[in-house]
Amino acid sequence: MPFRERWLARGLILIIAGSCVTLLFNFYINQTIIEPKIGGEYKEGILGQPRYINPVLAQTNDVDRDLVQLVYSSLFKYDNQGNLIPDLAKEYSLGEDGLTYNVSLKRNVHWHNGEQFSADDVIFTIRTIQDPEYNSPLRNIWQGVEIEKVDEFTVLFRLNNIYAPFLHNLTVGILPKHLWAGISGQNFPLAEYNLKPVGSGPYKFKEYVKNKDGKIESIKLVRNENFYLLFENRIQSPFIKNIILKFYSNQTNLTNAYQKRQIDGLSSLSTANQSEIKNNLNIYEIKLPIYYAIFFNQTESKALANKTVRLALAYATDKEEIINKVLNGKGTRVDSPLLPNWPNYTAETNIYDFAIEHAKNILEADSWIDSDDDGIREKGEGEEEIRLEISLLATNWSEIKQTAELIKEQWEKIGVKVNLETVDAANIQKDYIRPREYQAILFGEVLSADPDPFAFWHSSQKKDPGLNLALYQNKDVDELLQDARQTLDQETREGKYAEFQKLLMEDVPGVFLYSPSYIYPVNKKVRGISIEKLAQPSQRFSQVENWYIKINRIWK
Repeated sequence: MPFRERWLARGLILIIAGSCVTLLFNFYINQTIIEPKIGGEYKEGILGQPRYINPVLAQTNDVDRDLVQLVYSSLFKYDNQGNLIPDLAKEYSLGEDGLTYNVSLKRNVHWHNGEQFSADDVIFTIRTIQDPEYNSPLRNIWQGVEIEKVDEFTVLFRLNNIYAPFLHNLTVGILPKHLWAGISGQNFPLAEYNLKPVGSGPYKFKEYVKNKDGKIESIKLVRNENFYLLFENRIQSPFIKNIILKFYSNQTNLTNAYQKRQIDGLSSLSTANQSEIKNNLNIYEIKLPIYYAIFFNQTESKALANKTVRLALAYATDKEEIINKVLNGKGTRVDSPLLPNWPNYTAETNIYDFAIEHAKNILEADSWIDSDDDGIREKGEGEEEIRLEISLLATNWSEIKQTAELIKEQWEKIGVKVNLETVDAANIQKDYIRPREYQAILFGEVLSADPDPFAFWHSSQKKDPGLNLALYQNKDVDELLQDARQTLDQETREGKYAEFQKLLMEDVPGVFLYSPSYIYPVNKKVRGISIEKLAQPSQRFSQVENWYIKINRIWK
């Protein structure tokens, strides 16, 4: 055979062989499915330092909450839609009076050291939270609740008053009594278990690494091979073998660590740094029950005491511009004290769409005129004259400061003089919010998965430690808020909250702005993450047992 023909024949053979391999490969892919298997290591970068990996103390530190979610179990937890699902609880029943919750516990749960979990652990945890000696940040939500042991695997909660969202209180992690009992309140925050925790969750503490300055650089967690879901679901979860959390002091160091492949994911990503993170990432955009608004303190400003002014400011606020420029579009417009896509929200309220000419017109109609042509409107004459001048307070955190600067620009276009003051976030609570010393404040409010707006809008919450930043008072709203939280029928409850939203929006106690998305970047090697809504960022780990890196392929 001539040389040329031999090479043509060899080429044809290679093409045929390649086609056969491709066909076989496609057949294999089409006739098999992916199955997670145990293995792999996930490293996540987190801003901050761990202090108390202890569910009784963790609520004031994001890092602690993240670790608690991985190490501890709770009676209930959240799914990827923000809905309550059982964790340590097997089932529950509600008494006819709406005041007693009988909770049956799972029997196949063990602590990481092998000891059996029981009702005694639940009772110990709740009573520790309730005891003022232990200074738990959760103490307020557990006041007026009694807990008693029915048997080894049943507990009874008894409330003084009906409280519809009570089950959400049961998402607190449970401590092992046999390790913590006998530790006094004084020594509680000093105990070694705060940094070497023993829980019953999907991951067990292995070790931590400190630097020469004594700061913790990383914590290694390993798969809990006795996790109760292994037996309950007859599957191998949790699948990821090791999880390592690494701690950073700022966002720049965090993003650099990912670019250098030192971590596989970031606990959060600011909008300013989104463009810097690319390499092989899935970026999850998750909804949280948090919103930012400008709250008007009418007792500190004659101008803001005028409803027309408040309405004009609402119409002069371009929320879409703020979301696009400050959040890069990663947020949801907010027009109400309750949020779209979360329980009890209604769209049937006054919505003040951006309408700058209308804002000017209603001010003119109410005699707010720029009589001296200095760009600032006034009303009245002589000693009765009121200048349309407002002091706006905000923190110096980048996104909040940028939002405030945009609002200043927008409001000044209708003849308002805005005096913007930005202060350190660490001082705003003590120096301004507690004494209520501000005219208008740009601030965020964090709701829950089943929002209870009582603390933010009931008149009894106008003074510290209440969170009614607008010092809002309306007898009808007070009654609706009180009744709604004590109504167990969901349809009736939704009706009361709908009426609350309508009345409040008519009074214009502030301007609601946006709910920022929680941006969670994770390397594509990690599969099984499916999260749309979270009550708080740490709950991204609520179903971490479903995440996986290694896979098998099995025939269909």
